[in-house]
Amino acid sequence: MSTLRCYQPLKIVAHDERGLSLMSATLQDAVGKVGDIAYLPDMRRFAFVTNRFVWECAVDRRHGPFARVRAGAHFDDVLSVRQQNLLLDRKAGVVALLAVRFEAGADGGGAIILDFAGGGAIRLEVEAINGAVSDMSDPWPTASRPAHGEEAG
Repeated sequence: MSTLRCYQPLKIVAHDERGLSLMSATLQDAVGKVGDIAYLPDMRRFAFVTNRFVWECAVDRRHGPFARVRAGAHFDDVLSVRQQNLLLDRKAGVVALLAVRFEAGADGGGAIILDFAGGGAIRLEVEAINGAVSDMSDPWPTASRPAHGEEAG
């Protein structure tokens, strides 16, 4: 049972750009290992497990409490996967997810792009937006929150 009073396990399903935007906000600043990312071409599924920052409980954005929770995410109807500036053979390498976005194509298809810190990206060519993210553990405390741009300095 979580000691973080405001926490409620999340499950978000995305079938359109609005749902994908919600997934992106939920996964902003999630960190994980490259070895926890997988493309399963026979299932047409791209999946990963990560430690997401529990933004919804960071009411006091300066002093916390701050927490992370283990979360699993997947996208179905994936036709192909390409990566840029990521060393996928280094399974212990750590990546930080910044955003998930969509570039529309024909007939509801397009590309879902996962943008990572340091300029890395994974591009999923999809028939349609069909994804989900679910919390898989109780949250645990973390000493600090992610900072961006001027906040980091």
